[in-house]
Amino acid sequence: PIDELRALCDRSGIETKPHYGPGKLLLEIFEKTTEPHLWGPVFVTDYPAEVSPLSRDHRDRPGYTERFEPIVAGREIGNGFSELQDPDVQRERFLAQEADRDAGDDEAMVVDEDYLRALEYGLPPTAGLGIGVDRLVMLLTGTTTIRDVVFFPTLRPEA
Repeated sequence: PIDELRALCDRSGIETKPHYGPGKLLLEIFEKTTEPHLWGPVFVTDYPAEVSPLSRDHRDRPGYTERFEPIVAGREIGNGFSELQDPDVQRERFLAQEADRDAGDDEAMVVDEDYLRALEYGLPPTAGLGIGVDRLVMLLTGTTTIRDVVFFPTLRPEA
């Protein structure tokens, strides 16, 4: 299947990197070919574990997680999931993310020892939703670039 996903990316003009696994390839295909056409509102659910390092494994679908994203007008406006509570599985996912970071993926996470320690103490069943306020403002104002609506832009150091 990974060869088929790579071939589909190539045919669709989607850039990939050699270290991308099937979950990342699937997400790239979705984000480039499908998400922009979801006018919604719609909730996309059950993301691959490979691209959901903090999410709990799906109860019925091995390799997927209990994660969702609300999408409106072709834009993701949030990200929600059930929290992974197993510190051993979380460490494995952090290490996989760290390997991706070493391979050039700037968005990949690093191992968070403090978080792992907290998980070892015990985390009750937890879930959350983060709303992208800037993306919501884009939607409400009809703005096409996020730079036009960012409330607190990153400041460059003075020379």
